[in-house]
Amino acid sequence: MALIQVALIWVVYGVVVALLALVAAIFVYVYQSPRERSATVTIVSIFAITALLATVLLLPVDVALVSSTTSSKLGQRKEWATQQKVDDILLTLTIVYYTLFSLDALLCLVVLPFTYFWYEEYDEVASEEGTQTLGKRFWGAFKYTIVFILLVVILFLVGFFVPVARDRSGGHYDLDFFKNLLTENHGERSLTFSLGLLMTIGTLIYVLYTAAGLALLPVALIKSAPAISAPTLTATTASELERNRERQRQLEGRNLGSEGGLPTKDRRELDALVREERTLVRRERLAAEASGENQSFLMKTWMKIEAIFRPIKLIGGLLLILVAILIWVSMLLTGIDKAKNSICKSHCGYILGHIQIFNPLNWIFVKSAKVFPIDYVLFLLLVLLFFASSVVGIATVGIRFLWLKIFTIRKGHTSPQALIMATVMLILIALAINYSMAMMVAPQYSHYGPQTFCDHPLRHPGEQPNCTDHPNHIRPCSEVTDNPAARNVCTPSVISTFLDRVTVNFFFFGVVDFWAQFVFLAVFLMVFITSLFRTPKLDEYQLDQDAEEDEEEGLLASTGRRFGATWQDITGRGSKRTPARRDEDDEDE
Repeated sequence: MALIQVALIWVVYGVVVALLALVAAIFVYVYQSPRERSATVTIVSIFAITALLATVLLLPVDVALVSSTTSSKLGQRKEWATQQKVDDILLTLTIVYYTLFSLDALLCLVVLPFTYFWYEEYDEVASEEGTQTLGKRFWGAFKYTIVFILLVVILFLVGFFVPVARDRSGGHYDLDFFKNLLTENHGERSLTFSLGLLMTIGTLIYVLYTAAGLALLPVALIKSAPAISAPTLTATTASELERNRERQRQLEGRNLGSEGGLPTKDRRELDALVREERTLVRRERLAAEASGENQSFLMKTWMKIEAIFRPIKLIGGLLLILVAILIWVSMLLTGIDKAKNSICKSHCGYILGHIQIFNPLNWIFVKSAKVFPIDYVLFLLLVLLFFASSVVGIATVGIRFLWLKIFTIRKGHTSPQALIMATVMLILIALAINYSMAMMVAPQYSHYGPQTFCDHPLRHPGEQPNCTDHPNHIRPCSEVTDNPAARNVCTPSVISTFLDRVTVNFFFFGVVDFWAQFVFLAVFLMVFITSLFRTPKLDEYQLDQDAEEDEEEGLLASTGRRFGATWQDITGRGSKRTPARRDEDDEDE
């Protein structure tokens, strides 16, 4: 029975990872620019996003496996859960966690930078001529990636030799719980330091982008203007276009018999009208596409479905507002509890020995964890909400260096370079989400799940306490307890032990990560209040820019051939043309 239960938990995780791969593929496909797609960038981005989501969503598996060893009704370990079996479960989870964490770090610090330079090194002209081989392109990308490889080596060396916390006054390091967290293994210490640093960097990104996205996402679902308001825009554009052309006819008719042509003033006005006409024609075409004209049956069907489910979108936005407020309140209550009641304060990153302030979201997860996989479904939805909020935040704020916007993330208009940068940011944010979920959103659930222990006096030494007739003596497991029965029954999750180890061994990371959660709450509150009173507007400038890009894409097809012909004239070498290509060239001419 125990083997079946453990196997079922891992099977559910495998199914979830497959779904995450689909989510990652949809995200990359929706946001990537169609005319700049790169197979390498697409594959690496999908794999990296799947890995980061799989890391975060291992937490419910962790909680389910350690909780399966105990009976929450009796506060005892199950008969099959010997210490050897429990240690085997913990070892398996530790290996999976360290593998995923190491994979995330390598993807963030080595693989994605290499992919960025690999794409930048591509030279279309040199590739067509055969002067750029795969070996040259690989070396060109690798020589820039060496800097990041050295950074990884330095990071692990610093973690290997950096001193960790020891006997600091006021830290309560004499307690068994903290003694077990103090890392003695240098390799484990190095990985702990490296991931702690990346998690802290990710937290700084998380408090800006995810907090803003979490506030904007539900409000945007309720009151966002459509990308193109088709009926209104079609009518307005048609009216403006007719007025524009009528004015052009007036100017041309006024000077029809003039020998000197149009006066300078009229010529300038006519040129401006011609430019405006091109813009209006492009806008009219996009409005027609949004209305479903000249679209396939599937696209028209999709647009009708969107219109039908628009009220559900409104209801979904309202529900997300309630969920976001619940998350905000839960994080605030836990933050106050930790700041006020932590047994070691800043010495250990505000680890909480006993939860003393009620956390509604934590209570929901603990109760649902008694029936797996209800808690997994809730946790999956919550993580996807944080992920979607991070994407919305990055798309809204943009990828910036200080006040300078470097890249823009937009649906269908994201360059491969911007996609790689966004993926790096999402990996760092995922590490921060791990901390936030385990330490702030649902701390009791993330540490022990529904595990309990029997706090009834022993009848005979060496036996488990029996609370069958004393259910009021059953207590939830916690980090610090004086009852030896709790240490024999309660098993903390691997992720909570790892995060506690980071904050205890390197208290600076714990302090920064903890107080950053309050910055997260403040940013969310400011953006949420602002978005409630800010009316969304149709970005006509962005609309015109998109139309120009679509037009340029068509122009580049023929322009590229003309540049190719010029290059062939210079080099004196021709290229073979297929009959179809010859017909296209004849049509352009």
